[in-house]
Amino acid sequence: MTLETISENRSFAGTQGVYRHRSQSTGTDMTFGLYLPEAAQFGRVPVLWYLSGLTCTHENAMTKAAAQQWCDEAGIAIIFPDTSPRGEDVADDEAYDLGKGAGFYVNATQVPWKPNFQMWQYIVHELPELVSDNFAIDRDAMGITGHSMGGHGALTIAMTHPDRYRSVSAFAPIANPTQSDWGRKQLSAYLGDDEAAWRAHDATLLMTEHGYPGEVLIDQGSSDQFLDLLKPEALAHAMMARRQPGQFRMQPGYDHSYFFVQSFMADHVMWHAERLL
Repeated sequence: MTLETISENRSFAGTQGVYRHRSQSTGTDMTFGLYLPEAAQFGRVPVLWYLSGLTCTHENAMTKAAAQQWCDEAGIAIIFPDTSPRGEDVADDEAYDLGKGAGFYVNATQVPWKPNFQMWQYIVHELPELVSDNFAIDRDAMGITGHSMGGHGALTIAMTHPDRYRSVSAFAPIANPTQSDWGRKQLSAYLGDDEAAWRAHDATLLMTEHGYPGEVLIDQGSSDQFLDLLKPEALAHAMMARRQPGQFRMQPGYDHSYFFVQSFMADHVMWHAERLL
């Protein structure tokens, strides 16, 4: 598979790259960011996947999350995928929370989304293979995290594939999408009206039914303007009921912005590094 280098910049002794390729999953060109720490010059390194939220591209977290310094210190790579397929022929919606920038990390089964919106397949299968074939990435040492819609994706993917992801965390995840307007709208559009098909993409339901074999770290701002849509209490209750090992931290005064993500990025990177190295 041909990989095009868009840019590569020196950063904290490592390299922040941006790359483009033709995706078999989405049928479109896809762009992603990849930070390789200095340690990647000497062998394969563990990798942390960072899934972004609604409206984001690969660039938002790459430039705003302040992850590179901590990843270089820990000796782990971090990947910033896009949140959806893009292109003139890709289906879209006028609303910001459906269509381009809002792939929700599912494999769409409904028209007009099905031909391109195969983000689960892209994130879980295609992109890991591509980066491990082209960079010094250890696919046997992968962790996953994300923010908002990306936190939803990180939790659901990790609980569905615990054999692939040795660590998981989330920033302000959409925690109970089958019971939220940030979820019901998108899941019905992408997956249809049968709510049974939605269950595989609800972190609270997956926590109740399966949990995660390792520890889970969740950070949520107490002043988040989207608390009623995120429904963190549902996930917290499910974790307690299951007695899931981990931490659910309600951080006082923080909102939903990348200032919140920056504030706790070091904690999350080191959390993953302890479990991946």
